Amino acid sequence: MTIREHLEEREEKYLSKYAALSSRSKGRKREEAQCDIRPVFQRDRDRILHCKAFRRLKQKTQVFLLPKGDHYRTRLTHTLEVSQNARTIAKALRLNEDLVEAIALGHDLGHTPFGHAGERALNEVNPFRFKHNEQSVRAVEYLEKGGEGLNLTWEVLDGIRNHQTSGKPSTLEGAIVRLSDKIAYINHDIDDAIRGGILTEEGIPKEYSDILGTTTRMRLNTMVHDVITNSMDKPSIQMSEEVGAAMAGLRKFLFESVYLNPQAKGEEEKAINMISNLYKFYMSHIELLPDQFLAMTEKGVKKEQAVCDYIAGMTDTYAVKKFQEYFVPESWNF
Repeated sequence: MTIREHLEEREEKYLSKYAALSSRSKGRKREEAQCDIRPVFQRDRDRILHCKAFRRLKQKTQVFLLPKGDHYRTRLTHTLEVSQNARTIAKALRLNEDLVEAIALGHDLGHTPFGHAGERALNEVNPFRFKHNEQSVRAVEYLEKGGEGLNLTWEVLDGIRNHQTSGKPSTLEGAIVRLSDKIAYINHDIDDAIRGGILTEEGIPKEYSDILGTTTRMRLNTMVHDVITNSMDKPSIQMSEEVGAAMAGLRKFLFESVYLNPQAKGEEEKAINMISNLYKFYMSHIELLPDQFLAMTEKGVKKEQAVCDYIAGMTDTYAVKKFQEYFVPESWNF
């Protein structure tokens, strides 16, 4: 018996009856020989961790564009915080920790430079809908490894595609990531907003802090414990009505006070213009796309899609570099 088979057997004996078992995965689009050491979801986790799109997350905006300080979250640190929350919950509920981690690490791979501002820009300028969750799936299915893709399992792809509020994951592991994403960004965005002088802890409405806590640590503790307590040995992932309502209220407060705050988002219009102009430029100069993306158009992919794929994969710094290259006179570049 291989190490992988021993691990699969351990899952069957230990994990909850509601867990997604590695040995019962719906599989991959392309059949592969099994690894002798790692079950399929662990293998997917490793593939995501080592892919180029994951490494680029370190230079992609979370909320604050070009923050003045080293301690603000990036898309990468957000991803790691989602993974940590999700793994804690999954372990307590005896669900599949490898599957949860794979989904969490891959959920934002399709995010554009400059966060949701970049996403809005691409959604507005191209003729089809652009959504970062669908782009994350596209990244791992078609763009990574020079167009070969990572060939991930059905369960991981489903969790990535359905990690947003409107999504309906098919596994409890996917549902954990969906909720852990909110828990992570609500708490770390408050922390960053306080660091940036946009919020104060005392400015958070008392109706929410009385229930959730008055520090990031307390709020995380309350939310994670509440999910575990209310989901234990149940076929669903849920929060209590009181904590769920407080979290939803706090999220709404953040939209009003941070996400739409001119101090936090004042530079977004510049980012939107930059992405929009890059899109229009490449549509008129398609020959300047890298070979991988040009090859896609030669195989029948619409050039609008290829341009979106290229721009969505850019880091903030690379997008600025390409904008300067095409739109700023060389003598003015510093």
